[in-house]
Amino acid sequence: MSRDRYVDFMRAWAIVLVVVGHWLITVLVPGPGGQITAPELLATIPWTQWLTLGFQIMPLFFLAGGHAAGGSWLRARETGGTAAGWVGRRALRLLLPAAVYSGLVLLAVGICSAVGVDPDTLALVGWAMAMQFWFLPVYLLLSALTPPLHAAHRRWGLLVPVAMGAAALAADALTLAVRVPYIGLLNYVLVWGVAYQLGFCWRDGLLTGRRRVPAAMAAGGGLAFAALITLGPFPVSLILVTGQNPSNTDPPSAAMLAWAVAQVGLCLLAAPAVRRLLDRERVWWAVRHVGATSMTLYLWHMLPVLVVAAFYLTGIAPEPAFGSAAWWGLRLPWLLVLGVVLVGVLLALRPLERRQALLYERIRPDIGLRRPWLLWLGLAASVAALSWFATRGFAYGGRFPVLPALSLAVGTTLVMARRRTTVHRTTDESKNTLREAA
Repeated sequence: MSRDRYVDFMRAWAIVLVVVGHWLITVLVPGPGGQITAPELLATIPWTQWLTLGFQIMPLFFLAGGHAAGGSWLRARETGGTAAGWVGRRALRLLLPAAVYSGLVLLAVGICSAVGVDPDTLALVGWAMAMQFWFLPVYLLLSALTPPLHAAHRRWGLLVPVAMGAAALAADALTLAVRVPYIGLLNYVLVWGVAYQLGFCWRDGLLTGRRRVPAAMAAGGGLAFAALITLGPFPVSLILVTGQNPSNTDPPSAAMLAWAVAQVGLCLLAAPAVRRLLDRERVWWAVRHVGATSMTLYLWHMLPVLVVAAFYLTGIAPEPAFGSAAWWGLRLPWLLVLGVVLVGVLLALRPLERRQALLYERIRPDIGLRRPWLLWLGLAASVAALSWFATRGFAYGGRFPVLPALSLAVGTTLVMARRRTTVHRTTDESKNTLREAA
């Protein structure tokens, strides 16, 4: 199957909207003592929660991820690859840049803590630099589960995401009605897994054989979402809001599931028009370049906020009242300034990206990896560490997180450990195939 440009577009578009959405809701307000506070926009100006319907685009990222993973896993199996080898390669492509990013941020946290930076400020900055990490452990888990999930897809097709959705609704009901503890955590894998599994179905034509299927998904998901936020207990916000219970994202709710189904349907309906647009080389060039830096964009996009915060500390930046018309008028310049700073950050990180790419080529697990216990142990340690950072930040309580930092370092190291097998690559064609399967 030839490469689908639309899949690459969805991933690039999702990353761009995540970056812009995080910047848009980030608020810096100088205090009387020279400190900077960050009031929560969605909580203090409730109508802004409606904006999250346009910016919560992660269902499409999981959809595109499932589409790509399904093809990659099939190619790996055809060339003799094992589940452990394939999972190891997919995991390392995420873990390596995440570990480098985390290491640099943790180094800064350690230095700031040693020189006596205010613990509350350090905790706030540490949280801001890790707020995007929730995605990584969930995606790593779904990648690890891809071989059995894809086997289920080959046997039962669309019944798999339907069953996962039903399980997610049951977990949500038990959480809200019976108050069963921890069961709602399953929805991180179940709800996002529905979008991931629909990616398999999309790739194999199960969603696009008839135009009525995407239309039914868009209409049905949209109506269910509207009913759940008006008649049900769920808020409209598709991003976590402090004090809101239940939340649509922590863990993902029935309303988030409905929105994901609607969004997938809309995405499939828009595919023909967007594919025609992607046939233009300039458009495809932009999409390709955004996609090539997507992981760097995702990890580093809050650093420009810290850079621009210096202008608030010095009083250079204009300071209209938070939420006023003048403040909203400055949102566009705020986004443009952050965009310019981000370009500078990306240029500065290019040498690091190249070194990471070279390191990945040297240490990536063999596609035929066997005796995989080190891989699974390392993956578990990494997921635990990333989950801790995602929920507490890099400086919880204003302190250096020793155990999570060690867990991520050890976990990434174990994932990098290789066990070579008798799978040989004797031709240039097989080498290219295995590289693409990664």
